Amino acid sequence: MFSKLAMLVNDPMHGFCRDCFTLQSGSARRCTACGSPRIARHAELYGLHIAHVDCDAFYAAVEKRDKPELRDKAVIIGGGKRGVVSTACYIARIHGVRSAMPMFKALDACPDAVVVRPDMEKYGRVGREVRDIMRSLTPQIEPLSIDEAFMDLAGTERLHGMPPAIVLGHFAARVEKEIGITISIGLSYCKFLAKVASDFEKPRGFSVIGRGEALAFLAKQPVTTIWGVGKAFAATLERDGIRLIGQLQQMDRGDLMRRYGSMGDRLYHLARGLDERKVSSRQDAKSVSAETTFNADLAASEDLVPVLRRLSERVSERLKKAGLAGRTVTLKLKSSDFRIRTRNRQLADPTRLADRIFQTGLELLRRETDGTTYRLIGIGISDFMDLDRADPPDLVDVVARKRALAEGAIDSLRDKFGRQAIETGYTFGKDRK
Repeated sequence: MFSKLAMLVNDPMHGFCRDCFTLQSGSARRCTACGSPRIARHAELYGLHIAHVDCDAFYAAVEKRDKPELRDKAVIIGGGKRGVVSTACYIARIHGVRSAMPMFKALDACPDAVVVRPDMEKYGRVGREVRDIMRSLTPQIEPLSIDEAFMDLAGTERLHGMPPAIVLGHFAARVEKEIGITISIGLSYCKFLAKVASDFEKPRGFSVIGRGEALAFLAKQPVTTIWGVGKAFAATLERDGIRLIGQLQQMDRGDLMRRYGSMGDRLYHLARGLDERKVSSRQDAKSVSAETTFNADLAASEDLVPVLRRLSERVSERLKKAGLAGRTVTLKLKSSDFRIRTRNRQLADPTRLADRIFQTGLELLRRETDGTTYRLIGIGISDFMDLDRADPPDLVDVVARKRALAEGAIDSLRDKFGRQAIETGYTFGKDRK
């Protein structure tokens, strides 16, 4: 295969068929061997090695695999009418159903949808099966969640006898055949653009963004394409007259940092396709948590809340030291009769802030302060994601933004004078449990 690739490498239209893997040359729209229209073709195709892999409508795809009668139906994975959509199949998405949409709105948009309660244990098992195939291709895997991960296949050409692009094509086919779900792949020279590319042409997508086209491609994209630019921050940029990444490309780095702080530095680099972050295979921790057992059982909110605050600060401190941020907050309670309750909530963005962990845990705790007496309370965070996506500036909730800034000041004081140098109103003067 390498000898034929050498002949094709200077052909800007070289590629391969994603169904039969026959190498292609020229601009024919269908495979010269099997007639498939699924041709992966790009001038830099065989020189790129960083990929982002995303399972297509993962939860719904697993349910359709296990229940063939659902194959042609609109499927929504989620809770009851007061719950939200975890994910929806592509048929439901055509009707306007989206993840995190309230269930009543989803059913208004798609009344014929079949609603399936999520089975996280099963989804986790399938996710691990996909991850096992990844590990057979490269050790450089960085999971982002249960259904997506980065892969770096640099230096694997001799091992597999083919370049990374074709290895990834075989990988997608293997997942589909052996596991029964589909994936989409983005291939590029950096993590940012690989992630962007994986969103193209879903499901069963295979998209490539090379160095030669990065600036021109990005210039036409909305600023929300950049990680961390959500609706609130996009509205701020729009008020400043900035809607497209191309406008950011014309701006000075110093000016962007003066306007938007550290986020301005991110805007400057990613707008230019500059992303030096490596694919990190570190798997040191799946969660960070803290818990305590009381000397005497507690039931009252005023007794439990200060303890929850201190535990949240402890978890935050560990996250910051480890350079981690997570998206799922879990509250743990053990009652006086040794029954364990765990409640969790998934955040829109990963966090490592004590205040955000605490406020989320507090919402969960309020539902459990029903007179039950507890002997233990704990708080934890998991579902670790890219640190650059953590805690984007909240330009709508001004109070939350001020609390985040205050937390940074508190951290500085504690680093200088010790942990006991400053306390919040939740914990000040309270006996430690």
